[in-house]
Amino acid sequence: MDYATLISRLCLLSAPLWIALIGRRLYYLARYFQLEGYERARFWRWYLRTRRERRFTALSAAILLAINLLAILPASLLSAKYAEAALLLFGIVALSMLVFWLRMPRDPQTKQPFKRTPRAMRLLITALLLGAALPLYYHGMLILNSSANYAYDLPLLVIASASSGAVPLLLAPLLLPLANALLFPYEESRRRYFMRKAAQTLRGSGATVIAITGSYGKTSTKHYLHHILNGRFRTYMTPKSYNTLMGISRVVNDEFARDPYYDYFIAEADAYFVGENAAICRLVGPKIGVVMSVGPMHLERLGSMENIIKAQYEIIQALPPDGVGFFNGDDPHVLAMAERGYPQTRIVISQKGAPCARFEALDVRFSAEGTAFTVRDNASGATCELFMPLYGETNVTNALMAIAVAAHLGMPFDEIAPRVATLQPAEHRLVRHQLPDGTVILDDAYSANPVGTKAALDVLALHKGSRRRIVISAGMFELGEQAEAANRALGAHMAATATDIILIGAHQTAAVREGALAAGFPSERLRTVANLEEATAYYRSILQPGDALLMLTDLPDTYAV
Repeated sequence: MDYATLISRLCLLSAPLWIALIGRRLYYLARYFQLEGYERARFWRWYLRTRRERRFTALSAAILLAINLLAILPASLLSAKYAEAALLLFGIVALSMLVFWLRMPRDPQTKQPFKRTPRAMRLLITALLLGAALPLYYHGMLILNSSANYAYDLPLLVIASASSGAVPLLLAPLLLPLANALLFPYEESRRRYFMRKAAQTLRGSGATVIAITGSYGKTSTKHYLHHILNGRFRTYMTPKSYNTLMGISRVVNDEFARDPYYDYFIAEADAYFVGENAAICRLVGPKIGVVMSVGPMHLERLGSMENIIKAQYEIIQALPPDGVGFFNGDDPHVLAMAERGYPQTRIVISQKGAPCARFEALDVRFSAEGTAFTVRDNASGATCELFMPLYGETNVTNALMAIAVAAHLGMPFDEIAPRVATLQPAEHRLVRHQLPDGTVILDDAYSANPVGTKAALDVLALHKGSRRRIVISAGMFELGEQAEAANRALGAHMAATATDIILIGAHQTAAVREGALAAGFPSERLRTVANLEEATAYYRSILQPGDALLMLTDLPDTYAV
């Protein structure tokens, strides 16, 4: 076998290897594209802010440039008679492929694995076909021309072969959004079909729909209301955090439709853009709307507090004239919604004395065992002493809202009280575990917002008898222009309540660290680690029987560097 034949065959054999590299790269990126909701702009923002991605892009570009610069070597070295030079070039290319494989970014953590849904697989296959097109075309032409005994300049053949694989590898972050755009007409038709099907199922069930929204508090309120209403009515709630248009459609079609005969359907609604809550309401058709809070959660996506208010109020605007709106009177933005005068029946709740409140929580008392308070219906004057095994000021508001809706639907306080006494926190939302040795674990990993984190730290402060009060946090995310100030305030509050602080991710928690140190927290009691695994190993090394540990927030996969 002569050099020319050997080099041609080696180039042909490299094609499936390049495609394998492209496929691996796309599979890795597809998880983040999915985590960012298949949104092109958010995916690219993740890509540009992630240090490991920037490093790999720079390395890929440098290798591709170096390979192509070989084309400007003196013509005598690139002559076909110097086939040894071409073989050397192929060795360089093979080494480059090995570098690509070894240096390709890997997930520093995987809390939310890639979900191989039909849509995700269609996207991945389409992106792979786009990425494989260039190497397949080039090497296909190589086969055709070889059969025609076409004479190649061997060194340039190697360079062109390598470039046909390296270019799609470098451009992989563009291939997923491109594939998504190409699939949009098909995906949109499927989306509309499933939405129509879900809407028909809900209308046919006869269930009264209760829609709950808010920057925070909506998931817990949904759980509490479901638990209370189930004492008398057959009630269904959207599970976990299924709170988007397609998430709710999927739940209705896949689960609710199996047995759709319920009295009430509770839908949690979240908005990443103005108009999303309105679309959810067109799907579910709520008769009761609940607004819990307005805050900077998703400010990065929605752009302004005014847009957040617009998005939340869409739940109320979607109610029929004879519908009922429930409002948290302790939030001035939500109270202003109630004052707009729609719908005719508006019910306000408060634990801080809002003058127009129909239902109030009075004499609130916190302890390490739970929370006691008195609920009063200011319309009838009825009162009831309640205790719940829940913690924090926010949970008083959440539970009071659930009580108000249940009372409006005909449940008296004496029927509501035993249901409140058996309330359980939603998953990872200020869940308290006490171990046999007296150690207390407070799991509040999902409350990454200013109100939730403050409430959790206040609960940690109740454990004054603990030798150590340790808090683990990765800071707060998606707060837009308010992020730095909010995270500094979080650090200051940690300094006032904790004896030890463990921060996850140096870049993400820089403002938290600065806030804690500025408040006088001793630097030797503050540790910054790379990920949750390191945080776990460290707190286990210092945790003693009787200590209290607060898992405040965790680092999302899209912010891990």
